Amino acid sequence: MNENLNPENTDYTSEELDVEKKLRPLSFDDFTGQEQVLENLKIFVEAANLREEALDHTLFHGPPGLGKTTLAHILANELNAGLKITSGPVLDKPGDLAGLLTNLNERDVLFIDEIHRLSPIVEEYLYSAMEDYRIDIMIESGPNARTVQIDLEPFTLIGATTRSGLLTAPMRARFGISSRLQYYNKELLTTIIQRSATILKMPIAMEAAIEIAGRSRGTPRIANALLRRVRDFAQIKGNGTITIEIAKFALNALHVDAYGLDEMDNKILITIIDKFRGGPVGISTLATAVGENSETIEEVYEPFLIQEGFIMRTPRGREVTHLAYKHLGKTKGDSQAELF
Repeated sequence: MNENLNPENTDYTSEELDVEKKLRPLSFDDFTGQEQVLENLKIFVEAANLREEALDHTLFHGPPGLGKTTLAHILANELNAGLKITSGPVLDKPGDLAGLLTNLNERDVLFIDEIHRLSPIVEEYLYSAMEDYRIDIMIESGPNARTVQIDLEPFTLIGATTRSGLLTAPMRARFGISSRLQYYNKELLTTIIQRSATILKMPIAMEAAIEIAGRSRGTPRIANALLRRVRDFAQIKGNGTITIEIAKFALNALHVDAYGLDEMDNKILITIIDKFRGGPVGISTLATAVGENSETIEEVYEPFLIQEGFIMRTPRGREVTHLAYKHLGKTKGDSQAELF
C-alpha cells in the first residue's frame, strides 16, 4: 500500500511520531469532528468530575487514524487524571497487567490500544479489575499455591479497537460507554489541515487545504501525513507556501489521485474492467491477476473501494460500479476482452 495513505502509524519514525504528538488536540475544544461522540463524552466527564468519581470504562472503536488515542489523551486531561498507555499484544502475562493496575492512582486512566488482541488469560484478570476494582493473584505453585486479593483504586479503562467484532461478549458488556468513530467529511478535514499548518508554521492556501482534504480518505492521520509531505515539496520546489499548484504537483508525485486512490487501488479497478469485463470476478482470481495476496486485497484495499462506491461484492464475486468507469475515463464495454 502507498505509505502516504496508510492510516496506521506503526511505520512512523520517532521524529514523525513527535510531529504527530505535536498536532494532537489536548482538549474537547481543540478536537474537530465526531460531534455526537464528543457531546456525550463532555456530559459524562462533567458528571464524573462533579461527583469526583472515576469515569465509566470507555470503548472507542472504528477504523485506524480517526482519533481514538487522541480522545483517550483528551479524557485524561479533562478528568485531571494520570494516563498510562499500553496495547493488547504487549500484555501477554497477568503479572504485566497487575503491575500496571496497582500503580494507578484514584481516577487514573489506563488506555489499552488494540484491546481485541489481549490474551484470554489477561482478559479474565481484567474482568474483576473492571467490575470490582480488585485482582486475584496466584502466589507460588504446587502445594504452597495460594491466591492473594489486591484492592485497586477506582480507575477508568479506555479500550480502543479497529476490530470490535473480535471483542468477546463479556469484555464488551463491561464497558459503560461505547463510541464508534466515523470517517470525516472534506470540510472537517480542511479545518484539521489548516489547524495543523498553523502549528507547523506553514502558510497554506484554502484551495490547497481542500485539495489535500479531498485525497485523505476521510482520515485525519492521512491528512496530516500528506500535509507534511506537501510541506517538503513547498519548501524545495516552491517558496515555502503551500499553493494549490504545489499541492497538486506534490500529491501527483506521491501517486495519490483526486479520490485518494493509490496505484494499487487503480490497478485493481483497471484489472477488473480490462481483463474481466467489469466483473464479477472471484477474489483469488483477482489477487492472482494483480499479483497481490487475497487477504491483503480483502483487508487493506477493498474496504475503501467499497465504501467509496467503486466496487461491490456480489455472490458471484467483485464487480466495478459506474463510478469506477467514470473515474478511469472508460465506458462500459470498452475492455480488451470485448475487442475480440
